[in-house]
Amino acid sequence: MNYSELTLHYFQTAAAAGVLTGPDVYRGAAGSRARGTWVQFDVQVNSGIIRAARFLAFACPHTIAVAAWVAEHAAGPVSRAALPESVQDLSERFAVPVEKRGRLLLIEDAWLAAVTGALQRCCH
Repeated sequence: MNYSELTLHYFQTAAAAGVLTGPDVYRGAAGSRARGTWVQFDVQVNSGIIRAARFLAFACPHTIAVAAWVAEHAAGPVSRAALPESVQDLSERFAVPVEKRGRLLLIEDAWLAAVTGALQRCCH
């Protein structure tokens, strides 16, 4: 498989990999290890702002790279529940093959689960 330079960079460094803990941390996950793709995001929210995000993934290099990028670019108002970029834009940015694009929807589902949890608990 040929990977774009961006995909290789985020897959090899995955600087935002890990977990967050604490009272201001919200977690969301999607997928299944048994099915080959699982993604989890932890977001730390304080005063309605995403201060930090981390991810864990059991997945292919494209999925890990995109999850790492999302966690790195996530800081900002929690009212913005969507991914930092659309699934389509991420697919193009990382040159994700058509047969793997469904995995990006799992990234979106895990992200929305984490951010929705934060919105329900912190910002209402």
